[in-house]
Amino acid sequence: MRFFYEVGRYFIFLRSLFINRESFYTYYKLVLEECIAIGIGSLFLVVLVSTFIGAVSTVQTAYNLVSPLIPRYVIAQVVREMTVLELAPTIMAIIFAGKVGSSMAGNLGTMRITEQIDAVEVMGINSISYLVLPKIVASMLMYPMLVIVAGFCSLFGGYLVGSATGIITPPEYIFGLRFVFNDFTISFALIKSIVFAFLVSSISSFKGFYTHGGALEVGIATTQAVTNSVIAILLADYFLAQLLLA
Repeated sequence: MRFFYEVGRYFIFLRSLFINRESFYTYYKLVLEECIAIGIGSLFLVVLVSTFIGAVSTVQTAYNLVSPLIPRYVIAQVVREMTVLELAPTIMAIIFAGKVGSSMAGNLGTMRITEQIDAVEVMGINSISYLVLPKIVASMLMYPMLVIVAGFCSLFGGYLVGSATGIITPPEYIFGLRFVFNDFTISFALIKSIVFAFLVSSISSFKGFYTHGGALEVGIATTQAVTNSVIAILLADYFLAQLLLA
């Protein structure tokens, strides 16, 4: 019963985002601030992780392709499919949940226990719309861009390692990236990134907004936000793949 109670409260929380909204200019400034915090603040981590993921994927793919009958450009083809379909949107979403989602939950949880949210509501402002909606919009704008950066860095990391170690030559790697390329996979990755960004930002904000107690409860809410976001990402990943690729 607790699960259904939380799910129902979550959807009521989402409905409250669009009630008694502030002016467009107010949201414009708030969204820009959140975009800077989310996008620029996560850029270094995304570049670092995705580059090493691409490099490791190239080495491990080459290690498993031991047959001389398999051309070496297949290494790049496998890395491309892994990167575009899963590594860039899904693995980065889990990292996004750990960094950005935990920050959102902790920030709102701290505002709740220090009664800052209560002060906003006393002024007649819809606190959910004012505090949470800019975070969700900014996440849905910035995370697809981070996924694009992650995809590029992952493929570039594979290119660098493959060229440096002699696993695959640069012309073979470029040919493998272009071989039998289905451009719908890019659209699929961007669709997943928008859905994941919404899930992470909304679930994390929900957990932080309804925090009660003290510093210990803020930590618990932050942990729950990341855990629930990761579960939602994995479930959404399966259903989107079943819906769009089956």
